Parts: sequence; C-alpha cells; structure tokens
Amino acid sequence: MVIAMICVIGCLSGFVLFRKNVLRAGYVPGADKVKVSVIIPARNEACNLPHLLHALKIQTLEPYEIIVVDDFSEDDTKEIAESYGVTVISNPSLPPGWTGKNWAVWNGYLHATGDMIAFLDADIRMVPRALESLIKARHQAGGVISVVPYHYTVKFTERLALIFNFLGVFAFTSPFEKNNPNKGLYGSCILTTREDYEKIKGHESIKAEMLDDLNLGAAFRKAGIEVTNFIGYGLVSFRMYAQGIKSQIQGFGKGAVLGTSKMKSGTILLIACWVVGLIVSETFFFFIHTSWWLPLFMGYLIYMLQLFYFVRYVGVFGFIMPVLHICSTLFFIIVMLYSVYQVVFLGHVAWKGRQVKVGSRREL
Repeated sequence: MVIAMICVIGCLSGFVLFRKNVLRAGYVPGADKVKVSVIIPARNEACNLPHLLHALKIQTLEPYEIIVVDDFSEDDTKEIAESYGVTVISNPSLPPGWTGKNWAVWNGYLHATGDMIAFLDADIRMVPRALESLIKARHQAGGVISVVPYHYTVKFTERLALIFNFLGVFAFTSPFEKNNPNKGLYGSCILTTREDYEKIKGHESIKAEMLDDLNLGAAFRKAGIEVTNFIGYGLVSFRMYAQGIKSQIQGFGKGAVLGTSKMKSGTILLIACWVVGLIVSETFFFFIHTSWWLPLFMGYLIYMLQLFYFVRYVGVFGFIMPVLHICSTLFFIIVMLYSVYQVVFLGHVAWKGRQVKVGSRREL
C-alpha cells in the first residue's frame, strides 16, 4: 500500500508542476515597426547555424538585424554565418571575471541597435511565424519572456534526455515559481526590450555567473520586471547536443546540481516526489516474485502514461523511450552523480573545451 501511494503521489506531483503555458501563434498590430535585434552566441556551431539562420530569413516578421558572435570557434561557424549575410563579430579575448557565453552575448549587445533584443542559442529552430508570436507573447505578458523549446531528437542517445527535459519544463512552469524573486529565464530563447535590459545592466550584471539564464531572470525580477516562461510547442524548437553522448553529459551536468539553488522549496519538493516515485516504480523487475511486483508495475505503467501525455508538448522522443523510461532515468542518475563530482570534488565544470570554476566562477 505504501509503495502504491509513493508512486501515485509522485505522479500527481507531476500534474501539479506541469503547466501548458504554450507559446501561441499570433500578430500584434504595429509589430512590423518593432526593430528586433537577434543576437546569437556561437562556439563550434557549424552544424546548427544553417537551420537557425535560414529560419530567421523566412520569418513573417523580418528581424531588424542578426548578429552572430563567433566565440573562438574551431569549425566553420564564422564562414557559415557570413554566407547568410548577417553581421558576424569575432568575440574578443575573455577578460577576467567573465564566463564565456555572458561575454559573447554582451559583445553582441554592444553592436546591436534594435528596440528589442532576442537572445537565441545557435541550436534553436523556428517556424516562420515564431518571431511575431514572441513579440505578441511579450506584449501580452510584459517584462521579459523566455521559451523552453520543443526538443526534436533523432538518435537513441539524444532521447535519453527525456527525464531531463521533463524536469526542465517542471522547473520553468511550476506554479510555485510564479512569485519567486529568483525566477529564472530559459537561456536558449529570451526576448526583452532594450530599455529593460539596460535597466539591469544586461549580462554585465551577471558576468561571473555560470548559470547565466537563471541569474539573468533573477536580475530582472530584482528590478521589478516581470519574468514569464513559455513552452515552445509548435513554434520554437531545438535539437540539443546532437554531437554525441559526451556533449549531453557535459551539457546537462554543468547545471544539474547548481540549478536547484534558484528554485522555490515547493518546486523542489514536488520534483523530488516525482523523481522518487518514478525510481521506485522502475524497481518492479527486482520484485517479480514478491507481492510488491504488481503495485510497482502499476506505478511504472502510470508514469508511462503520464510521460506519453506530457511528451506531446515537450518533444519528439519516439515510442520506445517513454515505454522504457528506466533508460532515461538511469542516464539522469549518472549525469547527476557526474555533476555532483564536478561541483563537490573538482570545483569546476566542463563545457565546450572550457573549464568553469564553481566557487570563483572563473573560466580556466
């Protein structure tokens, strides 16, 4: 009975956390007069940039300018960006006290002249109406907005991110985060007015922070500027860490532990309940010949059905991964242990060839 209750409470926690705050397609009168500067920090993004730059070229609302900041790429990132006729900036050497992405984005801003600024990661993909829909969403919500993109996956290894994606959506849509003074933004897709961005002194105000998006959201909130997060289903998507399993482990591992420090206790508690219930249900095969097998297996099935229900809004993960969600859970546990190892024992995390110290937040 206790086992069944753990699984049921965990599953119910997921329904409390998940909010279908989906970005809606639409147009705001006068949006065509808004000057939107798109800033794209890019480090070794030759495989991703063509998708994003092509999408930006066919938007129903044409960007005022597109700025790609080449952050010492070792591939054809710069050449590809130049071939699309956008403004390409070679990022200056990283000064003391800055982390890489913050420095790249900041230099992009210094060259921007638009009234609104869209910060996009290079792996973002957009349908033609996405940019005007972002303008509409920001117009209605006010303040600054960000989007948790719909995750397209191709390889089995990419689909191992299923649980991480669900936890990310939970963290950014949780009702407990609505009034969180440290409410974070999802860094892959952020839209703000120049006035609001300059009010908080932009990325310069968080120049030493590794979790730039979470800390940027907190800076907006501190300045009294509303922060709203949407789900990008149908409009904004991405393909994360297509380079392989190593990039996935590094990408998820760099913020897996530290990111929880910004969330409200209610969100953390419910996420913990959801994860515990999930893991408990997945132990059913250890107890096949005991009376615990049936309630555990029923819990496994309940979670599977919940994953199928939510995944429509989260990403493309195929049929097998939600059924064999234990595979994604094992990946989640491995990455969390790796993250703890980096933070506690090494004191730094690895990302894109750089080592970022956790304590002093300096890049080595």
